Amino acid sequence: MSAYVISEVDVRDAMGFESYRTIAAETIAKYDGRYLVRGGAASVVEGGPLPKAIIIVEFPTMERLREWYASPEYAEALKVRENALDRRLIFVEGVAPF
Repeated sequence: MSAYVISEVDVRDAMGFESYRTIAAETIAKYDGRYLVRGGAASVVEGGPLPKAIIIVEFPTMERLREWYASPEYAEALKVRENALDRRLIFVEGVAPF
């Protein structure tokens, strides 16, 4: 079953964010992930304030997603992320429609 990373991002350092994005994209591809949404235009219909960017990545399984997140390759991106952006990160399993 597919699994998804939903990331709500507020950029603090534009250059650092670009460095993070480059490293993260390489690691996502290596762990069989693919971007579904990468910061396109969004609007709030209900709820709180909109983050500056929303990113959604699909992985083939939750196990593969967690392997990516715990990988030494992605650890390099996390080091950059500390100063470049604030975010809320959510892991969600895909399910069949009910």
